[in-house]
Amino acid sequence: MHTGRHFLQIPGPTNVPDRVLRAIDMPTIDHRGPEFGRLGLEVIEGCKAVFRTGNPVIIYPSSGTGAWEAAILNTLSPGDRVLVAETGHFATLWGRMAAKLKLEVETIPGDWRHGADPGEIGARLAEDRGHVIKAVMVVHNETSTGVTSRIPDIRRAIDAARHPALFLVDTISSLGSIDYRHDEWGVDVTVGGSQKGLMLPPGLGFNAVSDKALAAARGNSSRRSYWDWHEIIAANADGYWPYTPATNLLYGLRESLAMLQEEGMDSVFARHDRHAAATRAAIRAWELEILCVDPYAYSSALTAVVMPEGHDADRYREVVLNKFDMSLGTGLAKLKGCVFRIGHLGHFNDLMLMGTLAGVEMGFALAGVPYRKGGVGAAMAVLEHTVPPGKHHMKDEDAA
Repeated sequence: MHTGRHFLQIPGPTNVPDRVLRAIDMPTIDHRGPEFGRLGLEVIEGCKAVFRTGNPVIIYPSSGTGAWEAAILNTLSPGDRVLVAETGHFATLWGRMAAKLKLEVETIPGDWRHGADPGEIGARLAEDRGHVIKAVMVVHNETSTGVTSRIPDIRRAIDAARHPALFLVDTISSLGSIDYRHDEWGVDVTVGGSQKGLMLPPGLGFNAVSDKALAAARGNSSRRSYWDWHEIIAANADGYWPYTPATNLLYGLRESLAMLQEEGMDSVFARHDRHAAATRAAIRAWELEILCVDPYAYSSALTAVVMPEGHDADRYREVVLNKFDMSLGTGLAKLKGCVFRIGHLGHFNDLMLMGTLAGVEMGFALAGVPYRKGGVGAAMAVLEHTVPPGKHHMKDEDAA
């Protein structure tokens, strides 16, 4: 038996705010009626601000995996070659999907501890003088590892190689959590999902698309119906979809977009940066290892912790769940049993972080994991010596 609320500290699905839950808890309305049309237009426009684009954002009733498939089927044809940067489990899965959809997949191998290397991507594209490679696929924030990739640098590498390849980027665990700029960074398709930084339950997938991507979609031969951008964009002009949308999730999306705009996107990103820094300070104080070895690539959405030799991360997670009713993220694929992941994204604040880190530290002792005490205090020191972002926080003159 557990009392109090469950601590959901996996890197997604994340905690859903009460405001969003109440918004979803609305009577279902006619998805062909005028009230729904107004809702549709509002959320479509609101999504552009989060993706930082003036171009269309297509919203699907789907998981992030569905949004991956939509990105591929709309822009690429069977037999096309794509270049995939292997930065972790989800980058690998995206490449595997491309192969299932009859694309030729060329992978740049990675060690899962660094982000995608712009230099390697640029060098490979420079070698491709016949422009056989049709797209570069990169995960911005690899959820399995807590490692980010330098999207603006990769864009510059593509441009320096004078290569026409499309640039496809997965932001499923970074959208609404880590600074991201679809238009400014020259991304052709940005893939997103609802269940992480957007603070919604799973069920919505997103494609933000450039003019170049839209032109590619008009000319490719992939069979598609449900995922077809142009049918959806045409219906979206009046706030509707060509099929039944996830009506109540769109109510929730409207509320989550409002929450992000009220806080201000720059403040949202600064909050995530601050919580990530405090988490890393705790891990160092425990004398444990952060999976990401490149400080430039540290994720502000989650941190993966390497377990000491001879200790199983999943057994440790089981102890934490049973004793403290807290869920931590498991290691995926080749990291299974080797790491656990602390999610610090979405609807999250200082006290939630401190409760999370206290549960992690208490769990070490109960599970017999060797560590040095003091991680919670180290994290608290970071929070005490950094200014909480956002206009809702008390100013110095107010405190006086």
